Amino acid sequence: MENWNTTSDFILLGLLNHTGAHQFLFVLVLITAFTSFVGNALMFLLILLDSGLHRPMYFLLSQLSLMDMILVITIVPKMAADYLTGRTFISQVGCGFQIFFFLTLEGGECFLLAAMSYDRYVAICHPLRYPVLMSWQLCLRMTLGSWFLGAADGLMQAAATLNFSFCRTHEIDHFFCEAPSLVRLACADTSVFEYAMYVCCVLMLLVPISLILISYSLILAAVLQMCSNEARKKAFTTCSSHISVVGLFFGAAIFTYMRPKSFRSANHDKIVSAFYTIFTPVLNPLIYSLRNSEVKGALRKCMDQCAALSHD
Repeated sequence: MENWNTTSDFILLGLLNHTGAHQFLFVLVLITAFTSFVGNALMFLLILLDSGLHRPMYFLLSQLSLMDMILVITIVPKMAADYLTGRTFISQVGCGFQIFFFLTLEGGECFLLAAMSYDRYVAICHPLRYPVLMSWQLCLRMTLGSWFLGAADGLMQAAATLNFSFCRTHEIDHFFCEAPSLVRLACADTSVFEYAMYVCCVLMLLVPISLILISYSLILAAVLQMCSNEARKKAFTTCSSHISVVGLFFGAAIFTYMRPKSFRSANHDKIVSAFYTIFTPVLNPLIYSLRNSEVKGALRKCMDQCAALSHD
């Protein structure tokens, strides 16, 4: 039987070591995280302040940016502080908060992307009925529902994970507290919890992605029937941005949470987690701003107003 640890703190083994190559990667991670935070903050503020973007589609996009901002704040500052100071301890409370916020944001984003796909379906397939089928009331309900379902999943998994007794040195082979990595340290039988967590992840991933696939199948059928090449091009441009984000997000999440246990590797988990917690959030504002003429127009108008104020 393994010895019990006398402290309740955990030790995060981290993502990088202190070799020259890893120091370069650490700087790259910090630059990417800062760019992600600034880009998503600008997108959120732009949608909030520009009245031309006060529509359900952009409100949902602002919530996506908000989730990505909080995700970066939840993971990167602690990881950077651990790397720079060498103090890699994290308390059980801190670990619980990381699990809760991470799952709240990732789970909420799953359902938010499904809501965004429904919005695109209504806009393209039923444009005349858009104000009715995608009312502000429905938009707010879907947004609150996304946050609530994510928070419920995060609360249940954080509480259940920290309820186990943990063995030996409490070393988590990760750069933040993630439930699957923490469960590996448990001394008790975790098979029931792991099965429940797997079922929960399947529901959180497959239900939204099924709704997304249905929405885009209907959109594709409608687009192919359009007579106007310009309308078809506009529809494809609008949807390709969302499909890119969906593919990146769900691909990484399915790889992490739905692989069989025998195929799991701590190093693979860390690399994929870094991808969708640090690198994917920086792509969202870039994809939506570069491919969306209304966002680019609002950004230009904002920059012109700032320039005019600076000259006064």
